[in-house]
Amino acid sequence: MTAASNSDVLQRYPKAVVIGAGVIGASWTALFLAHGLEVVVNDPRPDVEGIVHDYIKGSLRTLEALGLPTDNLTRKLRFEANLETAVEGAPLVQENGPERIEFKQELWARISRVVGADALLLSSSSAKPATEQARDMAHPERLLVGHPFNPPHLIPLVEVVPGEKTDPAAVDDAVAFYLALGKVPRVLRKEMNGFVANRLQRAIFRECCYLVIEGVVTVDELDDVVTSSVGLRWAADGPFRSFHLGGGAGGFEAFFKQFGAGLDNAWKNMAPVSLDEAAQRKIIAQADASFAATPMEQLEAERDDKQLAIIRALKALKTK
Repeated sequence: MTAASNSDVLQRYPKAVVIGAGVIGASWTALFLAHGLEVVVNDPRPDVEGIVHDYIKGSLRTLEALGLPTDNLTRKLRFEANLETAVEGAPLVQENGPERIEFKQELWARISRVVGADALLLSSSSAKPATEQARDMAHPERLLVGHPFNPPHLIPLVEVVPGEKTDPAAVDDAVAFYLALGKVPRVLRKEMNGFVANRLQRAIFRECCYLVIEGVVTVDELDDVVTSSVGLRWAADGPFRSFHLGGGAGGFEAFFKQFGAGLDNAWKNMAPVSLDEAAQRKIIAQADASFAATPMEQLEAERDDKQLAIIRALKALKTK
């Protein structure tokens, strides 16, 4: 998509309403503002303005590194505590509320009575499918999940997950919108608990915890193993392309011939993992010993710098 068409897409959404200003909502707010959108934040907390302004201030360095404008970034930001007033006439809503299905169902039912028929309604939910969320909506055609990875202003992926009654045109609009923001939207072909990225995280983290609980490695050592092997490999090529290459000239045909039976057996015989109190305390103690001495703000800045470096390096290769 060209810069001109990106601009055209964003002109369709001059105002975005961000519902819920936790870490995800505040990050979306910063990104929307950096792309010139007017942003209205709806959150009942009395200290929400300070929280959002502090988050935006902390995100400026990353936004600048991404090549986005940051001068007077909050000039188009305002706050509205009343939900109906906040969303009235809004062309786009990005919801980031609690992961409670009853909350989301009531929220979207209220919103659908106020917004226009063409409004794009997006949920950042990492767990609740659009079909469930839309249960009490009179017109659920414009609601779908737009699940980002934290922090959304930096990490490219957005999982776009339509519900059973979502209009295909709304899916196209959501993809175009996220592309115009520089994201990498990927449409899921069916709703599934945890979607895709979180299911992968859960499976990998299960083994991470198991190996630490069993005393095979420490928390620090496990992180080093991942960042020096599969993390590096999968950032470049992803699992399927990596294992295709692992099969040599024969690709997956050769890979499965050599390793398929062993993988199948290993999957059927994975040891159970109990994340009980003792296991949690073991992981917490090791993590505290490794990370607690460093302020969270410094850890976050280091994380963002590393991720920016990877994004830049991969982008540079693609442009060659």
